[in-house]
Amino acid sequence: MRRRATVPARVNIIGEHTDHSDGLALPFAIQERLVLEVDFTAEEYIGPQSVVDLWKAAGGPPAVLSVDSNIPIGKGMSSSAALCVAIALCVSGETGTIETCHLAQRIEHQVLGTKCGLLDQMAMVFAKKNNATLIDFSSHSIEWIELPLTWQFKLYDSHIHRTLSSTEYGVESNYQMKHVEDENLRVIQALNSNPRQLGDLLNQSHKSLKKLGVSLPEVDEKVLQLQQMAGVLGARMMGGGFGGMILVLVEDEHVLPEAITVISSGPATIEEFL
Repeated sequence: MRRRATVPARVNIIGEHTDHSDGLALPFAIQERLVLEVDFTAEEYIGPQSVVDLWKAAGGPPAVLSVDSNIPIGKGMSSSAALCVAIALCVSGETGTIETCHLAQRIEHQVLGTKCGLLDQMAMVFAKKNNATLIDFSSHSIEWIELPLTWQFKLYDSHIHRTLSSTEYGVESNYQMKHVEDENLRVIQALNSNPRQLGDLLNQSHKSLKKLGVSLPEVDEKVLQLQQMAGVLGARMMGGGFGGMILVLVEDEHVLPEAITVISSGPATIEEFL
């Protein structure tokens, strides 16, 4: 038997660093994806060591494991979460469940040492094409919000790379409660925002994340340059922080031609072959 899991990357519009505090977030899945192929006919574990370690931690039996991904590593697009979700899917053979998200989170904690919340996993597992997923982490409830055509996002590479396991990610901050309270309000306000209003919310979010201590001076400078650029409505760091991609809301597709245009995707899937 063989299984193939296909898992999208994700963009989080707003609601950053809220999942550990029962807050709100508004992510959606995008076109970059990771594919994990698993051949269960093997009598031993074969594959990249890190993938084998995650597979064993998830309770997977001997198998041949191969990964193909175009999700950039260390760029805030959740490449590690995509791998962990793919492994959880192939171990369980099921998709679209919160149990898949919890298993993926557990092995990421255990093997990769990243004390992540559930934002990435839920964004990938519960995605719906052309919709953002409003997540309430206090109840793990979701609501799909149709993405307005006027919300045009791009990803700008800061060219600053940090792995979350080597940073202060997950360390409690005295500012955390204030950030989560304000960020939750920004998520709610975003739901009925026009592009200019949303851009202002993104700018506010970055300012708060900077105070939270999850950004870097080099990233802050790049974000400020983008915010002041003609055709840019708003910009903020995205993901765990400390480098990676910057999320930019633009007036139209001609702004920042060198950046990655974001395209909405559907959820993670699992296929089985005899």
